[in-house]
Amino acid sequence: MTSSPTTGDAHPYLRAATAGIRHHARPLATAQEPAPAERPHLDALHAHLTALHQLLDHLAETTRPPYPATGHHLALAHTRIWQAAAAVHDGFHTLPLPEESSGGCRPDQLPEGPPVLTVCQRHVAAGHTIRRKTTARDLTTPLHGHSTICTV
Repeated sequence: MTSSPTTGDAHPYLRAATAGIRHHARPLATAQEPAPAERPHLDALHAHLTALHQLLDHLAETTRPPYPATGHHLALAHTRIWQAAAAVHDGFHTLPLPEESSGGCRPDQLPEGPPVLTVCQRHVAAGHTIRRKTTARDLTTPLHGHSTICTV
């Protein structure tokens, strides 16, 4: 279900990011033999999840005062997205390191730092937000049942 664009869209890049994910997920559904995940894929997915995490944090904070129930649901989604990002981060570190190319590639000399540190820095930064707003119990609580009635 999609909604039509509004003139006062507060998050103009969200629609483009969603389209980008659909574009990249489409080959996965049609591939005859899917390729296993690689570090660059998990790094990009982690970046998207942490950006979504920040967006949900902002939306929960701004929505909660006028609409407490909706703000609560967005805060729960914020926690679940953190859990997904944490799992992707852990998966990133369980993949084997790429073989060094003989072309003299030196990721430790990249301006943004080695890729493994970039994903960890992003993860630590997102972790500060989640620890500020949730408890350890919230992070381990299973997802609650659907509590609203959906109408068509």
